[in-house]
Amino acid sequence: MAENVRYPIGDQDFGKIRRNGFLYVDKTAYIHRLVNENTYYFLSRPRRFGKSLLVSTLEHYFRGHRELFKGLAIDSLEPEEWKRHAVLHLDLNGKRYAAESDLYSQLNSHLNAWEKEYGSQEDAKDVDIRFRGVIKSACQKTGLGVVVLIDEYDKPIIDVQDDEELEKTFRDILRGFYGVMKSCSDDLKFVFLTGVGKLGQVNVFSGLNNLRDISMAPEYSAICGITTDELVANF
Repeated sequence: MAENVRYPIGDQDFGKIRRNGFLYVDKTAYIHRLVNENTYYFLSRPRRFGKSLLVSTLEHYFRGHRELFKGLAIDSLEPEEWKRHAVLHLDLNGKRYAAESDLYSQLNSHLNAWEKEYGSQEDAKDVDIRFRGVIKSACQKTGLGVVVLIDEYDKPIIDVQDDEELEKTFRDILRGFYGVMKSCSDDLKFVFLTGVGKLGQVNVFSGLNNLRDISMAPEYSAICGITTDELVANF
């Protein structure tokens, strides 16, 4: 009798998928290409299209969890030892943003966790200043460039599109927060952002003008989601 295939229905954690023997469609060759071509990236895809799994895979890669990648493409593409970077993963999914306090609560929750893990070089309440302090402290602590992964960067703004004043407030908060990544460029190894809206439609990156938008790049068209060939080969 053929062995039953375990499908990771609704699971977006790369580590859990690999540790529990669930089916994983190998996208790691794309990660190798990303890391070796550029530093700052943006990817737009519809919801439920594999963006969060891609971000999770990137996080495990940069944290040096090589045992999870055994037998996958990147394991042979990078035979040398993997370095363990500090990873700041900001997930703006899973929360409804209906007030200014909702956004600050989410940002502060992540900042608290990062400061606990890596410390900070800033003693401040402003979220952007704290973000800068964490990046610099993490770089100093590890001696390596910091990795920033932001999933659904535009979720707060999309949630309040019918409220012009609150939408402007959210844009201003996020513009200052995301702008930190430009001033800290010397401390960063890799930056990857995902979203539903196109980059030009949500003006929160006025200071971060070096993002490479790979949303429509042919060479990255299959970076998440499942192609016909992958469906036939894996399922």
